[in-house]
Amino acid sequence: QVHLVESGGGLVQAGGSLRLSCAASGRTFSGLAMGWFRQAPGKEREFVATISWSGGSTFYADPVKGRFTISRDNAKNTVYLQVNSLKPEDTAVYYCAAAVSGYGSRYRDSYDYWGQGTQVTVTS
Repeated sequence: QVHLVESGGGLVQAGGSLRLSCAASGRTFSGLAMGWFRQAPGKEREFVATISWSGGSTFYADPVKGRFTISRDNAKNTVYLQVNSLKPEDTAVYYCAAAVSGYGSRYRDSYDYWGQGTQVTVTS
C-alpha cells in the first residue's frame, strides 16, 4: 500500500510559478515510478509528466514541455512538479500517482496508487 499526499497548489497569476510536492509513505519509494496528472472541470484527467524510479528518465505532455519540471528526492520520499510560466488553461486539480512497476507512462492504468489532489488556479 502507498499513501500519497499532494501539496503546494494555490491561486497564481498567469506567468507565475508554483512548486507542487507529493509525499509518499507505506512502501519503498525508490522503487516506484511517479507521475503527475491533472483534471480541469468537466474534462478527463490528463497526463502531465512522469519520472522513473531512479529519476533518470522523465517524460512530459506536449502542453507543458519547457514549462514544467518533474523531479524526485528518494531520501525524502517526495516527488515534485515545478510549474512555471503558468497559463489559465493550466487550472486544474493536480494529482500524483505511483507505479509499482518502476516505470511510468502517460496512461492512467499504469499507476497503482493516487493522491487526493491539489488545486491550481491560474488567473489572467
